[in-house]
This record gives sequence, C-alpha cells and structure tokens, in this order.
Amino acid sequence: MTSLMDSQDPAALEAEADRAAARGDLAAARALLERTVALDRSRADSWLKLSAICRGLGDLQAALVGVSGALAVEPLGFVPLLLKANILEKLGREAEAGEAYGHALAQQPQSVASHLRQMTEHAKRMHAAHVERMAARLDGALDAAAAKLDGCERRRAERFRDNIVRRTRPFHSEPTHFHYPGLREREFHDREDFPWLAELEAATDPILADFNRVLTAERAELEPYIQYPESAPLRQWAALNRNRDWTAIHLVRGGVPVEANARHCPTTIALLEHLEQPVIPGRGPNAMFSLLAPGAHIPPHNGVSNARLVCHLPLIVPPRCWFRVGAETREWKVGAAWVFDDTIEHEAMNGSDALRVLLIVDTWHPDLSPGERGAVSAMIAASGFDDGPEAL
Repeated sequence: MTSLMDSQDPAALEAEADRAAARGDLAAARALLERTVALDRSRADSWLKLSAICRGLGDLQAALVGVSGALAVEPLGFVPLLLKANILEKLGREAEAGEAYGHALAQQPQSVASHLRQMTEHAKRMHAAHVERMAARLDGALDAAAAKLDGCERRRAERFRDNIVRRTRPFHSEPTHFHYPGLREREFHDREDFPWLAELEAATDPILADFNRVLTAERAELEPYIQYPESAPLRQWAALNRNRDWTAIHLVRGGVPVEANARHCPTTIALLEHLEQPVIPGRGPNAMFSLLAPGAHIPPHNGVSNARLVCHLPLIVPPRCWFRVGAETREWKVGAAWVFDDTIEHEAMNGSDALRVLLIVDTWHPDLSPGERGAVSAMIAASGFDDGPEAL
C-alpha cells in the first residue's frame, strides 16, 4: 500500500482503490482516491468514487468536496448534480438543496437509468416543495406592496414572482423576418392601448352571424391557413402545411378584400374600418375567420414582424381550447378579445370534439409613431420577402 501510494499512475491507484472498497477497507480506498485526483483532477469518475467513499465513512463535507470536483470537470452532469443536491439535503441545507435539485432536473436525460429513478422522483418532490416555500415568501412580499399596484402592474409582478421561482421563464420577441428595435415585449398587451376592442366585442353576435352566412355561402372560399410550396423549408409549419385541420376564411388579405367572402360579412367589414391596421402594399391589412378542427394542435411558432400585433375575437369556443403565448396560457371565451405579440413563441390547442372559430385581425404595435409606421410600411413593402400566408 505504501509503495503504491507513491505511484504516479492514476489508473493504477483507482484500480487499487476499487479493490480496497470491495473488501470493505473504506479508509484505504479514500486515501488512494485522494491520491488519484491529486495527480489528475480531470477524472470525474474518480471524484464521484471519492465522494461515495467519504459518504460511506460519514464525512458528508468531504463527500460534497468530492462531488464538487466531479462538477468542475462536468458542470452539467446529471448524476453529480443530483448527488450534490442529495448531500446538501443530508447536511440540512434545505434551501441550497432545493435549488440544487432544480439544477439537476434541468439536465435530466430523456431516459433515466433504473438505479437513479427513485432518487430522481425524490428530487422532483424536493424541488417542488422548495418552489412552493419560495413562492410563499414572495407572495408575502408581493401582498405587502400590492396596495400601490394597479391590475396590470399586479399581473406583471406575479409573473416576476413566477420567473424568480422558475415556474416560468422569459420569452422574447423573435420575428422570423422583421424586427423593429425598442418596442415593448408583452405576451398579451394591455387592453387600454386598444380602445376599439370594446366595440369589436360588442359586435360579437353580428360577427358570428356573418361567419355563419359566409360558411354556408355557395361561393365562399375556405382554405388551409398554411400553404407553402412543397420545396419550402417549412420548419415550424411542416405538420400543418396544406392541412385542413386549420383553415381560414379570408375577408381581407394583403390589403385586398376577398370579395367572395367579404360580401357576406357586412358588419365585420364595416368594423374593420375603425381599427388601426397596418397598411402595407401587398401585405396588409389582414382579417380572417380562423377555424381549428377538433383535436387539432397548432405547434409552437413565431410570427413575421413585431411591428404588428394580432387580435383574437372568439366566436365559437368549445371546452378544452387553450392558447399559449410565451409562459402565459389562456382559454378563449366567446366575445372576450385580446391582443398579443405573435413574434413571441405561441401555440394553440382544440382539445374538444367540436370546431373552434375566431375572428383574427392585425393591428399596429402601439409604440410606433405615425412616422415610424410609414417607415415600417415602406421598408417591408420594398424588402421583396414573400413568406406565404403569414407575411405582413
């Protein structure tokens, strides 16, 4: 043993440590592994073995040093992260352990080895409890400040709380084509910026009557919402390209009324004149009825330009229909309109066995001045991009 401890061969030292551990001589195994990592600090497995031996000897602080050595080699290693969290828990460092379990779960592989499954489930429970404890503390702080917050400020403060405890994460505007700098990024925008929403909502019943009329009209045009050439690099739209699970009845497309449909919808067309829609030659404004089939899912995707926002007016909403923008998920309610930024990742689901129908219109981002709107319109029109049905 003494002569072996003088060895400069980490592999030989580790092999001897394995033999010592197998015969129950944990003290010798520890000494050999400490010599091993002293010679070669890049041996993550040696660090983990040292941590396990120290834990077996009841020296949790040394076990923490060992697993930290492994993490210095593999900072995102699922196993060392999991073991570190467990050691912190055993040391009674509750808050640190809860956070560490979250770090480990963030690196969890799709398939967890059978011998780690019980510990992984324990990690999920411990992290969930940690999140709830932290959220309770933050709720107390938020309640103390609530008297000075209006409704919108309260919602943003609640999202701040959820970001802190990592129930949610930040999402940002990521348009596929046109990004105008300096515009506010909000998943769902405040109603106060769009005074015409109330007028639109008040007309829900006659707009629905327009939809029913055009749906049954002899020459109405109902087509897949997503239509790209087969050779196009579809990415986010591969599953829905030319798929009739998501269809549209266009009323105004690229700034041009679709006469076959628009002539059946007088109320809706008249209301569109009161909206501040983007006027862009060949691209906008746009307005349509959007029909999502039973069981259909619109996958996460991003829109074309953050200079425009999108308004939904729900007309037919069966149960189990939801819409997610960024980290916020809402259920549509008939007659309750909202405006959202479609350049923030969003998706939709019709989990029912019936059709879901919306009126969809676009509008300018409220941060754009009249001069900026003119500049956006001119440059997008001059860009030459042609990105199919979503192009603004």
